[in-house]
Amino acid sequence: MIASVGPVLPLPLLRATGRYRGALGWNVEREMPFADRWLESKFPRWAFSILEDWGAGRFDDLETVVFSRADDGAQRLYYYVCELQRRGVMGGPLPLICDVTLIPRPHGQAHLEAALARLADRLDVGRDALARALDEAALGAPMPPEGNGPLCLLAGTPPPDRRLHDAAAQAGWRMHGPTLTESWNDMAAIPPEPGESPFAALARAMRATTAASRGFRDRNAALAAEVGQTGASAAVLWFTEEDEARIWDLPGQKRVLEELGVPVLALTRRDWAARNGAGREITQFLKETAA
Repeated sequence: MIASVGPVLPLPLLRATGRYRGALGWNVEREMPFADRWLESKFPRWAFSILEDWGAGRFDDLETVVFSRADDGAQRLYYYVCELQRRGVMGGPLPLICDVTLIPRPHGQAHLEAALARLADRLDVGRDALARALDEAALGAPMPPEGNGPLCLLAGTPPPDRRLHDAAAQAGWRMHGPTLTESWNDMAAIPPEPGESPFAALARAMRATTAASRGFRDRNAALAAEVGQTGASAAVLWFTEEDEARIWDLPGQKRVLEELGVPVLALTRRDWAARNGAGREITQFLKETAA
């Protein structure tokens, strides 16, 4: 069986193996002494959970785990897992890294195509199998939540689950924004061009995905477009203490939302499990916005 860690991964390729279990999960509501011994505090909390379970042998039934280079936490965790295995500190599945390149240049596209071909060869996935998986893939961004209440955008660090969405619901609002698992499963809907190789089509789709923390897209323009597409009446910008990439977008995103007349609540340096009052603040903010 095969699992994955991180965003912007070639999900159709992994599914074409017939052995893909999905992304590794996490549980941050516990003590993690093994991970605390090896990881610095700036690792995201989900990385601590994954390493704790890896060290305890909970992934020993897996053959391979594919990590993404498009995320700082996933890339760094890959190197730590490799080193701990090299030292004999722990065993577990074979770690592989997908060399995702997001720089918007032709060389970046070609580099990613070659990386995907190498990964497919390593996982024994042929071109025909990948082409079929691309045809079958349900590629597309998540739709805004259904319901009749006003809609609030959630941007910044993807939360561990829907606890922030639940906080919005307590105020009678719908929250639109991916959880971490949803962002890892996101892929742009780009159909293959006539005569295009499946590796080229998959690389284009991956490079158009918005989930990477270190992407080269204009996040201010993307946020403004999302406001227009969803009709959002408010926005929450939520960033964890460990998120050192997305936080640089905060000033520009606040400015864009204010120019659009969208009330915004900025929550920075927060606990990833949202245990420090974020839910209460979101509920109160949305109640006041609706008043």
